[in-house]
Amino acid sequence: MQDFSFPSSVSVETISDGYDEGNTPSDENIGAYFMMFRHVGSQTLSNLIEKLKDSGCPVDCIIYDPFLPWGLDVAKRYGLKGGVFFTQSCAVNNIYYHAFKGVLKLPPSDSEIVVPGLPKMEPSDMPSFISDYQCHGYKRMELFLDQFKNVGEADWIFVNSFYKLEEKVIDYMTKLWPVKTIGPTIPSMYLDKRLHDDKEYGLSVFKPITDSCMKWLNEKPTHSVIYVSFGSIAQVGLEQMEELAMGLKMSNKNFLLVVRKSEEDKLPKNFAKETSKNGLIVSWSSQLEILAHEAVGCFISHCGWNSTLEALCLGVPMVAMPHWTDQTTNAKFIADVWQMGIKARPDVKGIVSREEIDKCINLVMDGDNGKEIRKNGTKWKEFAREAIDEGGSSDKNIEEFVYTLASLSTKLDVA
Repeated sequence: MQDFSFPSSVSVETISDGYDEGNTPSDENIGAYFMMFRHVGSQTLSNLIEKLKDSGCPVDCIIYDPFLPWGLDVAKRYGLKGGVFFTQSCAVNNIYYHAFKGVLKLPPSDSEIVVPGLPKMEPSDMPSFISDYQCHGYKRMELFLDQFKNVGEADWIFVNSFYKLEEKVIDYMTKLWPVKTIGPTIPSMYLDKRLHDDKEYGLSVFKPITDSCMKWLNEKPTHSVIYVSFGSIAQVGLEQMEELAMGLKMSNKNFLLVVRKSEEDKLPKNFAKETSKNGLIVSWSSQLEILAHEAVGCFISHCGWNSTLEALCLGVPMVAMPHWTDQTTNAKFIADVWQMGIKARPDVKGIVSREEIDKCINLVMDGDNGKEIRKNGTKWKEFAREAIDEGGSSDKNIEEFVYTLASLSTKLDVA
C-alpha cells in the first residue's frame, strides 16, 4: 500500500443553522428548525467549501450526519464524495429504513414483527418513534425516516458499531448499500490502547465529579457497586424516580447514582442521608472511568447507544430501563441477543417498580444470570477490542476509506 502523509491536527470550521442569535423554534415546531437549517446550512456549507478551495485546502469528501441529508446534496453539487455517519445501531437503522420504504406498518399492530436481518420482535421492541409515533408527532417520526431519503446515493455508509456485534443485520444491509462499521468509537485507552493520549471524548455536556467518585469506588470490593445513569437528556418522572431510589435502597447494595441538578428535587426526601453508608449521589460522572473500575458490578441504564456500547466494550452487566427513541430496541438486543443484561419490566402505567428493580439487581449481581452475563461481557469486550485493533474489521474499514480518499486526492492533484 502506498504511503500518504496527513496533517497532524484538525481545524474546526462552522456553518450556520440560521439561528445564530438564538430564538430557535420550540420542540413542538421542530420541522421549522430543520427547514431553516437546510436552507441556511446548505448555503453556509457551500460558502465554506469555496473558502477552503480558495485557501489552497480543497475539500475531497463530506462526512455528514443522516439527520442532515442535504449535506450529501451539497457534496454532489460540487462533485465531491459523500459519506453518511450513523450513530445508531445497524438494527435501528434497518428498522427505520423499512418504515421509510413503507414495508413496516405504522404503528406496528402485529404481536410479532419480522424485519429482514433482525430477530423476531414485539411492537414494544421498536424505536418509540415507530411504535408510538402518534404520541411523538408525525414531524418527529418524519425526521427519523428522512435519514434514508438519499442514502442510496452516498459513497460510504459508516456506522458506529462493529461487525461481530451485529453480524446478521450488517450482512443484510451490505447487500443494499456500502455499509462500513467503524466502531466502537470510544477512546483507545479503554480498548486497544494504541493511542496513549486518547483517554476521553474531549467534551462533556456537564462537568463530571471525577475525583470523589474514584476515591469512593476505590474503597469498594470488586463488582459490588451498582452504577445508575440515564444520560444527559432523559427525564425521569417523579414516580419513577421514587421507585428507582427505593429499589436501590431495598437492594442494600453499594450504588453510585447520577442525578442531574435539574432532576435532584425528584429524589425522595432524606434519601441521600438515609443511604449515605452505601450510596453516593452525584450530578454527573466520567462514565467511562466508572464503568472501567473493577468495583462496578452492574449498570442500570436508559440504553442510549453510547452507553450501551461503553458497557459492552468494558464488559459491564446491565439492567435495561429504556425511556424512548432507539433505547427500547437496544434493550431488546442487550437482553435477548447479546445476553449482556436483563430488561426491567414496567407495569401497566409504564413504571418500573421498586420490587422489579430490586429483583433485577439481585439477578445480575448475585444470581446465575449474572455469572453468565459476566462471561458474555468478557467475550464482547474482546470482540470490540479486536474490531478496532490493527487488522480488525473496523480498523480495515477505516484504512480502506483513508486509502481510497487519499488515492483520489493524489489523482486530483496530478490532474
